[in-house]
Amino acid sequence: MKKIKGGITAPNGFLQSAVNSGIKKKNLDLALIMSEKEAVCAGVFTTNAFKAAPVVVTKEQLDTKAHRAIIINSGNANCLTGKKGIVDAKAIISSLSSLIGCKPNQILICSTGIIGKRLPAARIKRALPSLAASMHKVNSHKAAKGIMTTDTFSKEIAYSFKVGKSLVRVAGIAKGAGMIQPNMATMISLITTDAKINKPLLQKALKDAVEDSFNNITVDGDMSTNDTVLVMANGLSGVKISSPSSYKRFVSALKALCLELSKMIVRDGEGATKFIEIEVKQAKTKADAKQVALAIANSNLFKAMCYGNDPNFGRVAAGCGAASVSVVPEEVDIYLNGKKAVKKGVACSDKLPSSIFKGKDIKVVVDLNSGKAQAKVYTSDLTPEYVKINAAYC
Repeated sequence: MKKIKGGITAPNGFLQSAVNSGIKKKNLDLALIMSEKEAVCAGVFTTNAFKAAPVVVTKEQLDTKAHRAIIINSGNANCLTGKKGIVDAKAIISSLSSLIGCKPNQILICSTGIIGKRLPAARIKRALPSLAASMHKVNSHKAAKGIMTTDTFSKEIAYSFKVGKSLVRVAGIAKGAGMIQPNMATMISLITTDAKINKPLLQKALKDAVEDSFNNITVDGDMSTNDTVLVMANGLSGVKISSPSSYKRFVSALKALCLELSKMIVRDGEGATKFIEIEVKQAKTKADAKQVALAIANSNLFKAMCYGNDPNFGRVAAGCGAASVSVVPEEVDIYLNGKKAVKKGVACSDKLPSSIFKGKDIKVVVDLNSGKAQAKVYTSDLTPEYVKINAAYC
């Protein structure tokens, strides 16, 4: 597997564009990704009960056998907008379908941004001709920029890999910086591939990839109403993904892509100064390991200590013990950036030097010594800037 250039349009047969439709005063706020031929699609979505209108519509649209495009707006989540939000989303889809020459049910839609404001559908519809006319394969970073909200940098990556002697490409973009703890799956990721794969198998592959990537990150413990991950596969590589070996290669690439994008989201956490990896080892089950890791990652005390360069292993132990799983303190070992801080439930020293957390990357390892399962969760620190950003987000 090799990292390649080209972003979301690196796979054969994909185009993209982005424009400013007027949702934002400036900057790109409307993006389009289109396959030159029909593609099969799969998706995973937020489990939040308050699902945004585009999530509801796209889940319905996925019942269609093949699709042509995904349209995404930023700056407005089209959530808590009732039936009008559904009407607005479908009106945009209908207008776009006539411009790109496909059926309305072959278009998927995503939105991200402020909750509670009605989507300016008329304004977006006026921008659609320009959006459709400017589709191209180069400058693929425009779509990645068009879906940003509080993100400080665009997130995109592409890989190529071989199945036999043939080359397959997979690429993705993502947005997200705050309101991040997906459970599906404001976090959105859109993936393209020129692999030839049937819809049920693509859905299975995406679910597996998301479980060990997007579902293992948390910035603030808050699940969005709009979380969506979509993948389009148009088959233009000519490589069929059907045998166990070809599926394994495809899933490996998809997992690598999703994990890389999810890590970018954590590194761009609102106000973040630290990237934190929490590994829980030797748990009874993978679910137990993940729950312990999330309990630590979502502890405000733990996140604040990381920001303050304070390797307070007590915060880690407290988070571990607060998880709703069976933990035997007398069996637990804790390591902070490779330094053993707790052995069999007992502190190895009164205090660790702050220099341990001096860098931008922090790794915490908790060994439960009670099984063979493990899990990794990625998070960021809690800073005054996070409060400032979210207090002003309106």
